[in-house]
Amino acid sequence: MTMKKKTKMLTRMKMTKNNLAVALLISALLCVIAIPSAAGDQKLDPRAPYALIFGTVYGPDNHPARHVAIKIRREGAKKTIDLISNNSGEFAQRFPAGKADYVVWAALKDKQAAEKTQVKVHVENDERQDLTLHLPR
Repeated sequence: MTMKKKTKMLTRMKMTKNNLAVALLISALLCVIAIPSAAGDQKLDPRAPYALIFGTVYGPDNHPARHVAIKIRREGAKKTIDLISNNSGEFAQRFPAGKADYVVWAALKDKQAAEKTQVKVHVENDERQDLTLHLPR
């Protein structure tokens, strides 16, 4: 094989690898864009007004509890949104602006203990609602 043919073959192989990398990157971006928002099947426009539910989870020792599973559902709905509190015990979720009621609770193994953490949140429009969840002993 001549040097010229080897160079052409290597160039084609590099182009194929680059094309594959670009195709994978585009596929990954499309997957991220196509994921439905946590507010249901509707997608939130980043420029549209929204309501924000922001909370902090506290343990039995009254210190922020990190990595606690949190569930949020619109009152009357079955579908829940699953979140995890961060290292500061905080969590946040955006919802479409408008009048709505939500239920927020810590997803604990003990169902009775989880019910004790339930907090109802009422949203009127594009606003932020802050809440705290206290884990039982």
